[in-house]
Amino acid sequence: MGVGTLERMQENRLGELVNRYKADTESVYNTWFINSEDRLKAFRSIRRGVRDVVDSIDAGTFGNDFKGSPLEVVLNAITEQKQVFAGAAHPFYWKPKLRIPDIYESPENQRIFGGVLRACLDGKSEEQVLAEMSRLASAGIKGVGPSVANIVYFLHPEWISPFNTAMVRGFNNLFNEKAKLGSWESYRKMRELIVHTNARINSLPETRNRLSRDLGAFAGLLFEIGSLQLPTEPNVEAIPQAEKEKAEKSAETRHREVQAEHREESEHTHIQYLLIKIGRALNLDVYVARNDRHRVYDGHFFAQETIPELPAQDWPSEEVRSTVELIDVIWLKRGTGEIVSAFEVEKSTSIYSGILRLEDLARSMPNVACDLYIVAPDDRKKQVLAQFSRPAFSDLSNMSFAYVSFSDLCDHCDGLCMFGEDHTALSKIASNSLFA
Repeated sequence: MGVGTLERMQENRLGELVNRYKADTESVYNTWFINSEDRLKAFRSIRRGVRDVVDSIDAGTFGNDFKGSPLEVVLNAITEQKQVFAGAAHPFYWKPKLRIPDIYESPENQRIFGGVLRACLDGKSEEQVLAEMSRLASAGIKGVGPSVANIVYFLHPEWISPFNTAMVRGFNNLFNEKAKLGSWESYRKMRELIVHTNARINSLPETRNRLSRDLGAFAGLLFEIGSLQLPTEPNVEAIPQAEKEKAEKSAETRHREVQAEHREESEHTHIQYLLIKIGRALNLDVYVARNDRHRVYDGHFFAQETIPELPAQDWPSEEVRSTVELIDVIWLKRGTGEIVSAFEVEKSTSIYSGILRLEDLARSMPNVACDLYIVAPDDRKKQVLAQFSRPAFSDLSNMSFAYVSFSDLCDHCDGLCMFGEDHTALSKIASNSLFA
């Protein structure tokens, strides 16, 4: 068999695999990479969180444990990114008996870790970011391995691929390799082959532009293979019975998770609709997050009941404007463009991310009195309070932040619509005691 024929067979196999990956409505490609608005929102908050980690290391306030550190905030935001990042925080937990990872007790290792994160944050080229990751690997910090890639991915998704057990297993299956989970050398080789193969897939006629330059799409493919949700040909029949049973259980778990996510998304849409309804009843213009305008609740099309875009503002940067446009609901004085209230609905996603978006809005308009609300289920109030007690948010106490529970909003929606006079009506059901 000629080399050209072999390469075409490999390419056809890849193309068929990608098509099956994309056709599965419950694959992470469809539930996380393409259709998850939370994924897009996470990039800004994780980048901000990494900056907080770097600043705390510089200031000597990072702490000597994962719990309570700014790194915990970053990893919590990452692990909320669907099952593909489940367990991403585990390598960073402080394990006292093993003295790992050694970034909590060694000031020098902590400074190296912070320096690499800072350089990756500010990196302008792929070569620069890869050099920094190599510098971290060369430092030989005990317990710090390629799991750091899960952080750096959210800084540079086109250059760095995520890394976990299922992805390594999928990589080894797909490429017949023997990459090791905790090996920096294995990660470097994996990343190179992933980048090369991703470019190759996108050059094939039958799969042209079928995967994004964002390496999260390819990492999701490896995750599905490694989780046995996407068996690779010709190895399907070779899967042992025990592995098949494991794959079936995994598929059942994934289905339950997808169904739960759909229910949460429906509840999120319901709460957004109530805020739209109340805002309109109070004679306000209402803006809904630009990636939610397509939503419909009980026959009410968001695009028809909200203004198409935010009125022009003197935003400090394009990044801030893009972030504010992702706020779930914003109320404005009718016809003036003046923002009076903003709402982040946090059903199960990172409360931290929502606070950051509201903070960006408030700091962009220092001379405007704007009420900021975190709207969350009743059982998440403790989590809301815990976020506002973080040192990173200590300077927000002069801003008008408040918490509104789902149940109160549902119970009092009609009353607010009927008897409310202006945007301050919502303060009747809000809790303002967020700061310790």
